[in-house]
Amino acid sequence: MKRTIIALSCVLLAGPALAQSVGEKTGVNSAIGVAPTTADFVKEVAISDMFEIQSNKLAEQKGNAQEKSFAQQMVTDHTKTSSDLKGLVSSGKVQATLPAELDSSHQSKLDKLNKASGKDFSSDFESYQVSAHKDAVSLFERYAKGGDNSELKDWAGKTLPTLRHHLEMAQELGKGPSVGQSRK
Repeated sequence: MKRTIIALSCVLLAGPALAQSVGEKTGVNSAIGVAPTTADFVKEVAISDMFEIQSNKLAEQKGNAQEKSFAQQMVTDHTKTSSDLKGLVSSGKVQATLPAELDSSHQSKLDKLNKASGKDFSSDFESYQVSAHKDAVSLFERYAKGGDNSELKDWAGKTLPTLRHHLEMAQELGKGPSVGQSRK
């Protein structure tokens, strides 16, 4: 255990660009609360949005009534955040490359959802949505607090309340018909 901590410390201290990429990829940054680099943040957000849009389009077709309602909201909201992010990158305010496709982890989840139906679909979909939104909230919180691009940092902070609401909605999937209704 001590060697693992020492090894991780060495990797994290090796250089900021390397530390962020390795740390973000392995989940170390999230565990210790380190902000991702701008490049990592943009990549993770873009992949997350692609996964949300594609998985929720499946839910619009295959899901129960509650999942369909949730899915419509997710497709709308994640299409907007994806568009916002593309706008920041294309304007030159954010120097990063947008990925063109899902990473292997998200693609395998999407493939599993494609093959599933009924209760299996619901179980996987609900689990993925909670997990994805927990990850997104963590990513956006960390970047909003310590990101290195002021425009992107501001956008992350403004987007956080919506993502927190998405997480609450995802956690309610399978519990009753209240998904999608606003809370006061």
